[in-house]
Amino acid sequence: MDAPLIGIEEPGSFGWRVFHERHPVMIERLCAAHPFGPDVRDALSALFEESTGGVVAPLDDDAPDHDVWNAWIADEVGKPWSQTSFLFAESYFFRKLLAATGFFSSGPWRGVDPFAPMKRAELHSAATADTLKALDALPQLDVAERDAAAVRAAVWGNQADLAFQLSTDASGTTSGLVTGSPEQFWALFGEPGEVHLVADNAAGELAADLVLLDRLLTTGRAERVVLHVKPTPYYVSDATPTDVVEVLHHLVAIPGEAGEIGRRVQDSLREGRIGVRSHPFFCAPKEYADMPDDLRAEFAAASVTIFKGDLNYRRLVGDRHWPATLPFADAVAHFPGPVATLRVLKSEVIVGLDTDAVSALDAEGQAWRTQGSHALIQTRR
Repeated sequence: MDAPLIGIEEPGSFGWRVFHERHPVMIERLCAAHPFGPDVRDALSALFEESTGGVVAPLDDDAPDHDVWNAWIADEVGKPWSQTSFLFAESYFFRKLLAATGFFSSGPWRGVDPFAPMKRAELHSAATADTLKALDALPQLDVAERDAAAVRAAVWGNQADLAFQLSTDASGTTSGLVTGSPEQFWALFGEPGEVHLVADNAAGELAADLVLLDRLLTTGRAERVVLHVKPTPYYVSDATPTDVVEVLHHLVAIPGEAGEIGRRVQDSLREGRIGVRSHPFFCAPKEYADMPDDLRAEFAAASVTIFKGDLNYRRLVGDRHWPATLPFADAVAHFPGPVATLRVLKSEVIVGLDTDAVSALDAEGQAWRTQGSHALIQTRR
């Protein structure tokens, strides 16, 4: 089973627009948010020029992950960026962006998350406040309604993606699920065991993820949960361990149900019922079919693994030009255990739809695969 990789070469394609339209806006915002000197600003400009018109150059830093990245990029160095896959190019761009901002260097920007101001603004925004206030309605719902609400929040929380919001076609609408349901999601859970959730974004989405983890524990569907986040800043808004702490502190300071959930999550962390992991492979420019043995063993031991968001979906099913009707189970046949994915559609790849659904979506005449207006829930036992 194979299909061509999605690339960035064709002008006007989604991948091309990410590099030529979204990235310059992001770089401009980074420079506006931080008092970077000429060296950092010049390095960011050089990275943009390299990634839109040059060849893939090796890393020139001495970061702790230098050797593992050299192994990951060995087959790509020297190629024009335009001839690499979208998944590789975007991942490597963000690794090089960290180096360009001085994240790995001795100096004032060492260890500073360049995206932190954007994440913090989203966490403290009026939209996030309204969403967290809405949690106050949860105790009045019956069990089934509360189950469904927790899943819907985790799905649509993925709209709060800062990298996606830099795109000019971000619509902010919610037309609904193209496939799946909260009931299908919960049907995946049987005897309680260890459930893993691979997070996507920080801020409001991560808060919604913590609500889902709390629901897994309080309903007894999980004996323990493991939250996987990125080891370093990545893709603008992706969650890191620091973001977990910041979101948790934000939750516990809020009155009402959000604060109650935050305190339960905090207690579960202290008791070991929630664990946090940050495996280096979560920043790799590779599909999950290529994951290392230690990570594969973790997922194989899980009763269920939940993947959040668009990038995790691309890596799980393969960021390729699959037929949209390819069964989801076929696309994830490589995965070693029961799996669920909760995703707002923000890029081209999709599988697991029936022919009538694809025809109806195409008939809308809009870019339903990339504008963030549709979502999905897909599972495989």
